[in-house]
Amino acid sequence: MKAVRYYGKEDIRVERVPDPELLNPRDAIVKITATAICGSDLHIYGGYIPTMQEGDILGHEFMGEVVAAIAKHRHFARETDPPGV
Repeated sequence: MKAVRYYGKEDIRVERVPDPELLNPRDAIVKITATAICGSDLHIYGGYIPTMQEGDILGHEFMGEVVAAIAKHRHFARETDPPGV
């Protein structure tokens, strides 16, 4: 899969990374269908988050389809069309 990775101030790259694995009972794998940046991403990009390490994967604003899960999840938001469509 592809991921956005941090490599330092103003150095963000899209790279291939290993596919995710289900490890914990509440894990789910989501096929991303839409994504966006967040204000916190701009802080990361600017180098203002000291806990970021080279190679960290970014992203937490997304929509998608659950394609695998260990346990039965019950509280997902469901969209049939992307917002604004």
